[in-house]
Amino acid sequence: MISVATPFNLLGQDLLLLPQKAIYWQQQKALIVADVHLGKVGHFRKAGIAVPRDLEQSDLAVLSDLIYEHKPEKIIFLGDLFHSDINNDWDWFILWRSQFPALQIILIRGNHDIIDDKHYHNLNIELHDELLISPFLMMHHPLANDQQEAAAYVFCGHIHPGVNLSGRGRQSVTLPCFAFGSRQGILPSFGKFTGRVAIQSLQNDKIFAVLKDKVVAIA
Repeated sequence: MISVATPFNLLGQDLLLLPQKAIYWQQQKALIVADVHLGKVGHFRKAGIAVPRDLEQSDLAVLSDLIYEHKPEKIIFLGDLFHSDINNDWDWFILWRSQFPALQIILIRGNHDIIDDKHYHNLNIELHDELLISPFLMMHHPLANDQQEAAAYVFCGHIHPGVNLSGRGRQSVTLPCFAFGSRQGILPSFGKFTGRVAIQSLQNDKIFAVLKDKVVAIA
């Protein structure tokens, strides 16, 4: 199925909001992705919870497709790249990384990124707690409140944002969304094996709902 990117200009920067729940930043030739949660399937299966095995490979395949389509020079992961301790799913990630050896990969540490740094360094992956790439500050956690200071406009993830839409027949659905406020933009979770939480938005926020093959502005 052909998907359609939605252009969005923010602070003079040209962004493509992708239905694969990622952003392509044109000036930086960078893909920005939040909350992939690789290894979560293996983590749950190890605990005896039945989860389809192919979810991990599916997320990596989507990443590969985005790389082939947009030809980025780097990928910025906004935390929670790997869900927990190393398990068999790490081998899939090693194999995936070997297909793109020249690609710069940057990981902003999230609360689930607990694997020893050496494993990432062995794959030539940069690690940061936060990273300023002007005019944006890459973080994992959103700003806590209006009083929290930030060095620049924040891009973050962590909360797996969703927007609740209601129909005339009292039907409702919560869709993943991109949420851009006055001080920060929150990306939807990239991983398929993740939930979403309906967020409260302010009047001037720009909210984009993610459908199967397109991204739609709803506020």
